[in-house]
Amino acid sequence: MPLSPVVPVLVFDSVTKLPPEADGAVVIGASHAAVYAAYMSAKFGCRAAIHHDAGIGKDEAGVGGLAYADGLGMAMAAVATDSARIGDGADLQARGTISRANRLAAACGVAPGMPAREAAERLKQAPWPHSMPPAKGESRHEIDGAVCADSATLLLPEDRGRIVATGSHGALNSYRATAPFRPLLLMFNDAGFGADRGGVLALPELDKEEIAALAVAAQSARIGDGRSTLQDGTISDVNTTAYRLGARVGGSALALARTLAEKSGQS
Repeated sequence: MPLSPVVPVLVFDSVTKLPPEADGAVVIGASHAAVYAAYMSAKFGCRAAIHHDAGIGKDEAGVGGLAYADGLGMAMAAVATDSARIGDGADLQARGTISRANRLAAACGVAPGMPAREAAERLKQAPWPHSMPPAKGESRHEIDGAVCADSATLLLPEDRGRIVATGSHGALNSYRATAPFRPLLLMFNDAGFGADRGGVLALPELDKEEIAALAVAAQSARIGDGRSTLQDGTISDVNTTAYRLGARVGGSALALARTLAEKSGQS
């Protein structure tokens, strides 16, 4: 009888750009578990995926990708925001505790409270291949003078000096993805802050480069949705540079963006 193929477990800080080796692998990816990130894991052919629940948040967007993945035939689970840092795959593997599992992951024995490392082993038996996801629609929009990008990886050189509301968490890898573009103001989702304040670690790093940045509360805006960050977001954390621009905890992200757009002539 031929031996079953070995299924690798691969670990990444983000699933927005995965290597060919991810095809057929179980991936522990420290992106949120919203639809956009689930789409990316499915697009790269992951057998199964474990993401971060990002505090679950408004409309349960932080785990919205689980049902989406089920529809494609891909097993998917999420770890609790308080158990591991979002944006840090090694930490998800080492400390993550499962908070949610979709139907296909549950069929593999994955359940809430299980260590992510054990869940990954169980997901090696997940069905594969699954359906490829249909191409997603536009993920960048302009509203009230601000650029709304569903992911921090979607910034463009022309975003320099502009107001940019992302649907991404504010972890360290979001700092690395956005700082080179030097917007006037960056907005992230705080992903429930989570372990070690992982959801907002980008803010002080951006401050060092005098780039204004803030986070909105996960309960106020849907993570993975840049328009929701801008239109629904209530500010939960700001860096010093953003404070100088008028950003205040408890304030409206949209009201701040409109004020800054008017001052800078972007409206």
